[in-house]
Amino acid sequence: MSTTASNRLTIRRMRPDDTEPVLDIWLNASLQAHDFIDEAFWHQQRDAMRASYLPMAEVWVGTHQEVILGFYALHGNTLAAIFVDPVHQGASVGSQLLDHAKLQKPTIDLTVYQKNTASYAFYLRHGFVVDKEQTDPHTGEREWRMVYQS
Repeated sequence: MSTTASNRLTIRRMRPDDTEPVLDIWLNASLQAHDFIDEAFWHQQRDAMRASYLPMAEVWVGTHQEVILGFYALHGNTLAAIFVDPVHQGASVGSQLLDHAKLQKPTIDLTVYQKNTASYAFYLRHGFVVDKEQTDPHTGEREWRMVYQS
């Protein structure tokens, strides 16, 4: 648990020089949260994240004392990503990022792997409801599509 729990994040748009720290957070958090998927998959996705996924999304970073602790990415009304550095998980960073995302769009949808029970519970606590069940075409894993409406 981090000491940032009582501290408010500064949330701002991602800048080009944030790319590597954001990719590091994405990879480390993905490996931790998705240990049911081969690690090689996540390492192979890093270049696509850098070249395609991040540039086509509206990406916001959460910082404390100029250090990026987490980020989220919106693509239209879809929360395409929300990741917190594993060192800072459990310290309200994800909640602050998600609350900020909710201010950007009146309706947000996302997908979460069914085996990622911690993230699923997190989204339920934050007012998301399951819309449907589907299979991720990239991994073959079952996932929930969830929706939030303000």
